[in-house]
Amino acid sequence: MALPFRVRRGRMSPRAADVVVALVVTLVVAVWTLVSARYTSEPASRTAIGWALIAVGCGALCFRRRAPVTVAVVTLVSCVAYYPVSAQDGPLMITFALALYTTAAEGRFAAAVALAAVTLLAVGLGEIRQSPGHRQIDDTSLAMLAGWLISLVAVGRAQRTRLAYLREVEQRALAAEREQEARARQSATEERLRIARELHDILGHSISLINVQSGAVLHRLGKKPDPDVALAAAEEALEAVKATSKDALRELRATLGVLRQADEAAPTSPTSGLALLGELVERARSTGLDVRTELTGTPVPLAPPVDLAAYRIVQESLTNVTRHSGARTATIALDWRADELRLRIEDDGEGAPEEQPLGSGIRGMAERARAFGGDLTVHSTAGGFRVDARLPLEAPASTTTTSKGDPR
Repeated sequence: MALPFRVRRGRMSPRAADVVVALVVTLVVAVWTLVSARYTSEPASRTAIGWALIAVGCGALCFRRRAPVTVAVVTLVSCVAYYPVSAQDGPLMITFALALYTTAAEGRFAAAVALAAVTLLAVGLGEIRQSPGHRQIDDTSLAMLAGWLISLVAVGRAQRTRLAYLREVEQRALAAEREQEARARQSATEERLRIARELHDILGHSISLINVQSGAVLHRLGKKPDPDVALAAAEEALEAVKATSKDALRELRATLGVLRQADEAAPTSPTSGLALLGELVERARSTGLDVRTELTGTPVPLAPPVDLAAYRIVQESLTNVTRHSGARTATIALDWRADELRLRIEDDGEGAPEEQPLGSGIRGMAERARAFGGDLTVHSTAGGFRVDARLPLEAPASTTTTSKGDPR
């Protein structure tokens, strides 16, 4: 069997509250009427009618929030019929007062004003029509009744405004919470993209070098050299593969270390930077590529995110050279200026067809440069391929190494 009302979250439901209020009002009116009946007498038929009107007026309060205007009209009609009939004059007017307040509080302000005005006019006209000496309400009491009705409507209106304000505050709090959750999800997504791009740069470079080194020694062994020469070539290649894989594992551990704890902050310093450019060049040289470095200007310390971006741009460029260009030499030029660092990576390989779309690695380099207010351009030259990048020396305060683009 379904209950007539439910209690939710430890609070009484509106329907249950209306029932409780109706019961309390009924109790007050009934007790007052019974006490008054001890001092007045009337025919039993009029007493029965009076109690029926009390039941109607008090019972209607159970629906005061579901149909506020209807309940106000029913209680008003009950009062209008009750007081001329009953000699006991119980406080049935309480029901209309509560219904009038509820009408205003539920947003039916015009109806509440109309009911209050009708009540006041009806009482006033009724008293004016009485012969002298027979009035039930004097002018002072009539003025007090007007103030009472106005107060009920005003308090109901104020309660309506207060509840609307509280609902608005609640909605704003919910919206702020949803916005915070959305920002948290966005931050998590950006962090995953950052880690994915770092992994692409690390693995793409290292595996490419290992592939080239292994291919070079296999090519030499395919010519069937003397055993001593073959053993020396294999040992040299294995040493290079070991060094490359060791560096890759070191960077992988540092990059993935942030994932070990859910509440661990992202690292503020990069796992790689231009300080490791020498090691990067040596690994590229182990593949047979002649890498030259040129330095102009005075090097200055870079912000960690900018330092990492510069290193990754050089790393990805060398990866593309070893994998795709067929070049024999490559030049890495670092031009330190007053407010920016210019990078140039150029090779003497085959270049790239004009109609060929940019790969994900080049797009990732361009995104890194744009993330710090710089730019990156690539183009084929008469004797190879060239990458030019411009990076400000200081990273903007609101900028991180995270990019929303292709994570690869």
